[in-house]
Amino acid sequence: MNPSVASWRRQQRAALLLKREAMPAEERLRAATAVAEKLDSLVAERGSTVIGIYWPIRHELNLIQWARALTRRSGAVLCLPVVVASNAPLEYWRWQPGGPMRAGVWNIPNPAERDVLVPDLVLAPLVGFDLENYRLGYGGGYFDRTLAAQPQRPFAVGVGYDSCVIETIFPQPYDVPMDAILTEGREQRPASE
Repeated sequence: MNPSVASWRRQQRAALLLKREAMPAEERLRAATAVAEKLDSLVAERGSTVIGIYWPIRHELNLIQWARALTRRSGAVLCLPVVVASNAPLEYWRWQPGGPMRAGVWNIPNPAERDVLVPDLVLAPLVGFDLENYRLGYGGGYFDRTLAAQPQRPFAVGVGYDSCVIETIFPQPYDVPMDAILTEGREQRPASE
């Protein structure tokens, strides 16, 4: 990556994370509720049955209650991303609410047992995003690497807050645009759709 783009992304990431951290808890909860409603419609529209979610960290949208309710209502199968090796694609392991968990990389809870699934829809938390559906994450490249490695790419949905939109992330050749971006105030899909 161009050093100036890498530096710019680090600065943007730091500023966006501070902005997210400063949001009142009630505002984060309202945003999660609004995004959950949009996800219900999207999952129904796509007929998704195996859904890759994420365990929220650093004030990301908390969609765990939505995911639990979805499994009760629809029987959808859930899975969580697991870092199995540095600089390698993530694996998605089956997660059952209430099932045993263990601490993974960065102390993020992972299912205790490895049961690899291939999701047809995955959620990716957004640190930032642009109007071309490119996602700014934490900088490790795991999510882009995972999407690029899938033989049949899942429908990728970036989820975050309205306040994390930026003009561009200066996408690089390895950056993979999201199929949809959902925030409390927007449902953004590519213009070609």
